[in-house]
Amino acid sequence: MWPLFALVLGLLVGSFLNVVIHRLPKGESIVFPPSRCPHCAHRLSALDLVPVFSYLGLRGRCRYCGKPISPRYPLVEGLTGGLFLLAALFYPPSVEALLVFAFLGFLVALSFIDLDTFELPDALTYGLLFLGLLGAWLLSFPLPFGEALDGALLAAGGLGLIAGYANLFMRRFQEGRAEVPVGPHQVHMAALFGALLGPGVGMALAFLTWALSGRTGKPLVLPDRLTLPLLPLALLLAPALGLDLLASLKGALLAAGGLALAGGLYWALRPVPEGEDEEPVALGYGDVKLLGALGAWLGLYAFLALFLGVFAGALAGLLFRQRKIPFGPYLALGGVAAFFFGPAIWEAYLRLLGVY
Repeated sequence: MWPLFALVLGLLVGSFLNVVIHRLPKGESIVFPPSRCPHCAHRLSALDLVPVFSYLGLRGRCRYCGKPISPRYPLVEGLTGGLFLLAALFYPPSVEALLVFAFLGFLVALSFIDLDTFELPDALTYGLLFLGLLGAWLLSFPLPFGEALDGALLAAGGLGLIAGYANLFMRRFQEGRAEVPVGPHQVHMAALFGALLGPGVGMALAFLTWALSGRTGKPLVLPDRLTLPLLPLALLLAPALGLDLLASLKGALLAAGGLALAGGLYWALRPVPEGEDEEPVALGYGDVKLLGALGAWLGLYAFLALFLGVFAGALAGLLFRQRKIPFGPYLALGGVAAFFFGPAIWEAYLRLLGVY
């Protein structure tokens, strides 16, 4: 009965996620008003809201105005139900299983919102991050707290640096606008100093420039054209400087991740003023925060999720001939695969290389 219960619960949660996906990007309440037809605004009855079956029974049309209903609704419901069923096959009835259900629900909502808007709402990315850290702190699930925190910082720092290099290349090595008081420039500074002096010092120096920038109203940061080229050089010279290469790399990623997630939270609580133009970027920080959240659930397997997401996104871009694609759904897909099958995938990869 447990897998059947999980399937039904997933269908019901998927129906709720449809509301979240539709209303959250618009800043609307996800509770009130009750569900209505998007065409005629007629309030829907309980019979109209039975997951999947209402859509099939009404043949994909509104009972009141006859207008077509998007197949997105039963797709989200069925996908969520299928994912909950998958989770039930791995986890017996428990608090841990409920946490996994929440993890999957967050990823479904984030994926479809990103498909619609090319944005990943901070309420969901940070909600997923804090839920993972809370589960780790209270239950040591899905990871012990130290591993979950390190995973979040390492994953966010890694993708934050990838975004920094990608955006620098896209700008043809022209310096981007430094945000006040905090932005990617501090992330890149933290990584450089974290590699040379340790993650604590790297974060402290970057937080200091954040405070000074906020105090003066001017960006007091090192240019990306200096920090980003110096970082790989510092890592290459680490052994000559008496530093351990892996420790330097970890220090860079931890410091960068700390600044990326802290700065993202600052801007989540204090949005960018309206009318301020955003620079075009190759990779947005919503993806950085999402991978950081996945790191809290997956630990180092977040990098496997990143690899799988890049592969799936590149394949989809080639198949559909799209130059601009939302990366969130592919990160989420990689995250689900890594969560349930990460060790098996990694073992198969090592066997393929002949080193296992």
